[in-house]
Amino acid sequence: MVLDLIRAARVISRVELVAATGLTAPTISEVVRELMVDGLIVEAGWGASTGGKRPMLVQLNPPARYSVGVHLERNTCVIVVVDLAGRQIARTSFSGVASMPPERGLSLVAAQVNASLDTAAVDRSKVLGVGLVSYGPQDRRAGVLLTPQPTEEWFGYPVADRLAESLGLPVLLDNDAAAAAIGEYWMGAVEPRSTYGCIYMATGIGGGVVVNGEVYRGSSSNSVEIGHISIDVNGDECPCGNRGCLENYAGPSALVRQALATRRLALDPTGDDFLAEFARLAAAANAGDPTALGLIEQSARYLGCAAVTMATLFDLDMIVLAGPSFAVAGSIYQSVIQEEVDRRTFARQAHRVRVVPSVSGSDAAAIGGAVLVLQSELTLGPGRSADSTRPPPSPTGEAPATTTV
Repeated sequence: MVLDLIRAARVISRVELVAATGLTAPTISEVVRELMVDGLIVEAGWGASTGGKRPMLVQLNPPARYSVGVHLERNTCVIVVVDLAGRQIARTSFSGVASMPPERGLSLVAAQVNASLDTAAVDRSKVLGVGLVSYGPQDRRAGVLLTPQPTEEWFGYPVADRLAESLGLPVLLDNDAAAAAIGEYWMGAVEPRSTYGCIYMATGIGGGVVVNGEVYRGSSSNSVEIGHISIDVNGDECPCGNRGCLENYAGPSALVRQALATRRLALDPTGDDFLAEFARLAAAANAGDPTALGLIEQSARYLGCAAVTMATLFDLDMIVLAGPSFAVAGSIYQSVIQEEVDRRTFARQAHRVRVVPSVSGSDAAAIGGAVLVLQSELTLGPGRSADSTRPPPSPTGEAPATTTV
């Protein structure tokens, strides 16, 4: 708790920590001393006097720890390395994983993670772990995907365990939209005590809600899947089992298919990279092409309906638009969704719900994956992991030792 308060405040005094936590001054002094011994925080100079002795300020020591975020998507994989403050120090992306069997695909991911750590010259002993984020549904505790995407071989495959074995690092599996949502909190883009939502759009559509700095999980961490709420009870059946799902009307892959049907836009009818084709569609819309603009605005209206539903269910302060698809067409989506939310949200007379772009752009999910690992460190204490983090097996088969502050 203390370390997270220091992170959120950027710089803070021991007196302010006492006031924020309710702990005694001697307790705070001891915790701060231990954090400094571990190298997690450093002194940051003297603060302003409020009538007595000037207080010594403390702040995070960013190079003390690192984490890795891996976003595994249908068409691409993005890897980022961040320091303890969440600042990105390395990034790479590549395609091809979706066409490989899981074992081969994860071996490629592991090789790219190792290359990224080497390029950034990161001390491996300071790496807390890897946040592997992808689409749902998932069994987060078991570290497996519960969807036959990108192929049937991935269904039920122990992705977290296998990647942990390859890297020798703990691996946490989580939903990409939930990761993108918590990343906004970590990067200081939202108020610490706010309740906000995130609509995440890559090739599909997902959602996440954060309350007081914690992701709303539900019973199985498969919550807020707004891409699979029904907007047409008589619509086509979705592979998820529902009918008339939002994603099948407003998602990038749906829009690319609709654009191809018009035969008016220069898209590749044989391509299977929906993100690349959607980017071309978005570029045409941004340039004023009426057909492309009409398709994007229609998608935004559908998403506005979903945003209203999310805001009404959770009484949100703000909705963040994150992911690569919003990165290329965000201004159109933001304007239309804000209009729908202003007009239709149930609590609009009590407070306004702001619709804003993500501060992390197209890499929001990967950065969020790394942040989830950092948050585990700050919430549970150095060296400890959440129960959903898959530790690497030791040579003896025993659980790895942990240390606490």
